Amino acid sequence: MNPAAVATKEAPEAEGRVRLEPPAPERAPRLVSLDAFRGFTMFWIVGGKNLLGALQQLNQNALLGFLTYQLDHSLWEGLRFYDVIWPSFMLMVGMSIPFSFAKRSLSQTRRQILTSAAGRAAILFLLGSLRTSVSSGAPTLIELSSALQPIAVAYLVASFLAGSSARTQAAAGAGLLAGYAALLAFVPAPGIPAGAYVKDANVVTAVDLAVLGRAHEEGWGTVLSTIPTISTTILGLLVGGLLMSDRSARAKARIIAITGLGGLALGFGLSPFLPVVMKLWTASYGLASAGWACLLFLCFYWITDVQGRRRWAFPFVVIGMNAIAAYLGPTLIPIRRIAGIFTKGAAAELGSFGTLFTAVTVLVAEWLILYWMYRRKIFLKA
Repeated sequence: MNPAAVATKEAPEAEGRVRLEPPAPERAPRLVSLDAFRGFTMFWIVGGKNLLGALQQLNQNALLGFLTYQLDHSLWEGLRFYDVIWPSFMLMVGMSIPFSFAKRSLSQTRRQILTSAAGRAAILFLLGSLRTSVSSGAPTLIELSSALQPIAVAYLVASFLAGSSARTQAAAGAGLLAGYAALLAFVPAPGIPAGAYVKDANVVTAVDLAVLGRAHEEGWGTVLSTIPTISTTILGLLVGGLLMSDRSARAKARIIAITGLGGLALGFGLSPFLPVVMKLWTASYGLASAGWACLLFLCFYWITDVQGRRRWAFPFVVIGMNAIAAYLGPTLIPIRRIAGIFTKGAAAELGSFGTLFTAVTVLVAEWLILYWMYRRKIFLKA
C-alpha cells in the first residue's frame, strides 16, 4: 500500500475492502517573521516615532539625534529609515500572496481566488479613500500618496501574476521599473524638460495636475508613482515563492541577502544619474529601498523562523496581525485626544517627563486594543 494514501472503510459490510484517498494537502505554515516585521514597521507609525521624539527631548545625544533623524522622511533626495517603511509594506503584501493563495487553493478555484483578490483590492482602495476623507475633512475618492490605495493596485496586479513562473514575475517587475525610469528620463512635460527630478517641476507632478487637477503640497507623486510600487510588490511575490519552496533555510536567507545587497548596490550606483527620491519613487529609490526592506525582513526571518526565537517578537506580532486596524484606528478613533483627557493632569505634574508619559500612555493604549482583538481572534482583513 502506498504510505502516502489514507485507507478508510467504505462500510461495515464492505468485507474488509478499503478505499484509498490521497492525503489532504497541507496548509502553508504561517511566517511569524512576516507578522513580526509588519508589526515592527507599523510600530513606528502608531506611536514609536512619538516615543523616540519624547526621549530625544529629555536627553539630547548623538544616538537619539540620529534615530530621530531617521524617523522623518527625506526632504527630497536621500534615503532614511522612514523612507523604507512604505516599500516594506509593498514587499510584505507581495510576500503574503503565495501563502494566502496556497491556503485558499484548498477550497477554491483560481478564478474564485482572483475574484476574491479583486474584491479585496477594491476594499483596500476604498479604505484608503475613507482614511484620506476623514483626515482631510472632505470626501476624497483618489489619493494615491496614501499607502492603502497603491497597495490595492499593486496587490491586484501581483495577484494575477501569482500563478505565473518566477521568470515571468521578475520580467514584469523589472519591466515596470525600467519603463517608469525611461518615462521620467525621456518624456518632457509642458514647460518641463525630460529628465527633471526637481520638486514641483517634473513629469510626475505634471501628470497629477493634468489628471487629478491637483498636486500634493510636499511634492509627493501619485498617478505615475503608483507604477513602480508594483515592482516592489512583485519582488515580494518572488520572495514569498522562495520561502514556500523546498530550499533550505540557509539557502533562502542567502538569496534574500543577495537580493537586498544587490538592490542597494544598484540603487545607489544609479544615484549619480538618477537621484534617490522617495516622493517620485524613482527607480534608484525603488531598488535601494526594496534592498533595505529585504535585509530588514531577513533579520526577522533568521531570528524568529530559522533560530526559533519568537517570544521577543510577540508585541510586534500583535500589531502585525492587525496592521489595517492599527493603521486606520488612529484616524477613525482619536485615541491620542481621548488619552490626553486622562493624562493631561499627570503630564503637567511630571514636567519635562510629561511628553514621554503621554507618548507611552497612547502607545500602550493602542497596543492593548490590538491585544484585545488578538486574544479574541478579531482580525481586520480586507
